Amino acid sequence: MSIDQLISGFKSFHQDYYQERPEFYRDLVKNGQSPETMIIACSDSRVSPSIMSKADPGEIFMVRNVANLIPPYDRNSIHHGTNACIEFAVRDLEVRNIIVLGHSHCGGIKRLCDRSENDAKREFIDSWVSIAEEALDTNLEGDEKYRYVERRAIEISLNNLLTFPWLKKKFEEDNIELHGCLFDLETGKLFSRKMDSDWRIIT
Repeated sequence: MSIDQLISGFKSFHQDYYQERPEFYRDLVKNGQSPETMIIACSDSRVSPSIMSKADPGEIFMVRNVANLIPPYDRNSIHHGTNACIEFAVRDLEVRNIIVLGHSHCGGIKRLCDRSENDAKREFIDSWVSIAEEALDTNLEGDEKYRYVERRAIEISLNNLLTFPWLKKKFEEDNIELHGCLFDLETGKLFSRKMDSDWRIIT
């Protein structure tokens, strides 16, 4: 998308939400945001949670990072953008659902699967994707390995959510639900699972 396309798109957005529905953002400013759902998605340009869910502004609290990963709880780290978003969503916005949304053909997962000592090191990506290193516990190869690790990485991130004590308390009290979803780019199918349940096809 060029800058001109971006500007044109913003003008269309402005027309829809500020000229035709002027009360929409006035209400969001006056009353603040109160989304029920947080989505932790990949930064991949082919996956847009807002477009996929047809959500309006204010309906989803979203964070995107490489490979939709969630680090475990660690108070000693000073640079945890994803964890800060989780804390704000759970403790301040009091979201009722957290969805970890992954996708097929993820570049971050492919890097995790294929990196070796002979690869040129990446300053930040390699340490980041190592969050899901235990997903490499498979003898599968090629595309089968990528598809397996993509799912396992989502499961690992869901488990890592429960290392946050205040989130775990809400989960145990049934005040928050945790879901994993995986979007297949080729077929358009969406797979989903609740915590500690099997994967199923949504569509």
